[in-house]
Amino acid sequence: MNVRRPRSARGVTLIELMVVVAAVAILATLAYPAYEEQMRKSRRTDAAGALTSLANAMERFQIANGTYVGAGTSGGDRSTGAPSIFPTQAPLDGERKYYDLRILSASRTEYVLAAIPLSGGPQATDGELRLDSTGQRTRGGQAGW
Repeated sequence: MNVRRPRSARGVTLIELMVVVAAVAILATLAYPAYEEQMRKSRRTDAAGALTSLANAMERFQIANGTYVGAGTSGGDRSTGAPSIFPTQAPLDGERKYYDLRILSASRTEYVLAAIPLSGGPQATDGELRLDSTGQRTRGGQAGW
């Protein structure tokens, strides 16, 4: 016995499939830039958290030593450069790093820290995050992170 199905029950046409593919492509084109921007903000937040943690490490160092000088790896008095008391890149966990953490200046009573985007990385145009001993925060020379 040979049963014939109605034409509407035979399957999906190529045109219907192409319409679905086009709709998915349009949605992906609209969503991907928003996704990338959200990832950029998330990485920046990780770097800001790492910078705050480095500031806490600087405070502990100052309590133990009476000065911020010596917490870095560069300069005659080791007051600048990569921190010797904290990890040197952010985010602190994970394999892929997006920022270098640096001590830009340190004296007996003050310091300036920075999270510098790695060149060639997705944060390269993000601007340098800075935090000083008074709690002032800047990003790319503008107030706030």
